[in-house]
Amino acid sequence: MPFRFYKSLPFCFIAFALVVSCRETPKAVDPPAINPDKLKNQFIKANQQVVAKESDEMDYYQKSHHLSFVKTREGIRYYIYKPAPSKGDSIRDGAIVTINYTVSLLDGTECYSSKTEGPKEFKVGMDNLEDGLHKAMLYLKEHDKALIMIPSHLAHGLLGDSKKIPPQVPIIYDVEILNVNNPAH
Repeated sequence: MPFRFYKSLPFCFIAFALVVSCRETPKAVDPPAINPDKLKNQFIKANQQVVAKESDEMDYYQKSHHLSFVKTREGIRYYIYKPAPSKGDSIRDGAIVTINYTVSLLDGTECYSSKTEGPKEFKVGMDNLEDGLHKAMLYLKEHDKALIMIPSHLAHGLLGDSKKIPPQVPIIYDVEILNVNNPAH
């Protein structure tokens, strides 16, 4: 009996293949029409949720560390923990600034530091750095030491930096303004 079953097995496979191959091929289905306004509204809502989530995370950081950050209209937060000893001009757009820095995530993970990479020199508003850092510089003065919290949309955005900073994550700069060369009025 078992031998007869194995003899008929190839015929079963052939019959199955014929049945399957004789079926009607499915007709192509047109993809659903995309409503641009609906899609745009979905993206706006998703972005608002990300901004709200990050704002909550930054609020929590501020409260848990008992720091009085100043929040700018762009969503950047800064806390000057050691003000410059002298009264000087604020940093202006176009200034050449040199800073010591540490870049961290809100959980304390250190990503970059001038201790290993050296001080950073850049032209405010011009060089290829986080937009949030450029904007925050306008609130600081030479020799200030400050913490700067930058939301992801002004830091590394949807993709992160593909090295140490993950996607959609706010970052914290701990900066010391070493030198400022403000442009002439």
